[in-house]
Amino acid sequence: QVQLVESGGRLVQAGGSLRLSCAASGRTFGSSAMGWFRQAPGKEREFVAAIDWSGPYKRYADSVKGRFTISRDNAKNTVYLQMNSLKPEDTAVYYCAGRPVGFGVATYDYQYDYWGQGTQVTVSS
Repeated sequence: QVQLVESGGRLVQAGGSLRLSCAASGRTFGSSAMGWFRQAPGKEREFVAAIDWSGPYKRYADSVKGRFTISRDNAKNTVYLQMNSLKPEDTAVYYCAGRPVGFGVATYDYQYDYWGQGTQVTVSS
């Protein structure tokens, strides 16, 4: 079992940067692929980025490639999402998610078993 708590969301101007954190509890964190998703008002939740359990393999949505970077520190049980060059269309609630142990990176939300409560990111123009 993994519990996830996101933090770092706030109001930021377009072009600015934010780093989101996802603190995980549970012994299996270091063996679980992790992902970030987001949901804007009136829209479906969408994939943002994912990272495998050890860190070297990552995937990104086309809309954030070159601007966002996912990383993890297994010693701290934390996953990060560094967001640069933010745009108003990045405004959403951002969710951290974890896959079951033994499964790799995935881009669909139904492939993730564990979810945080979300953190609001608002980008003003």
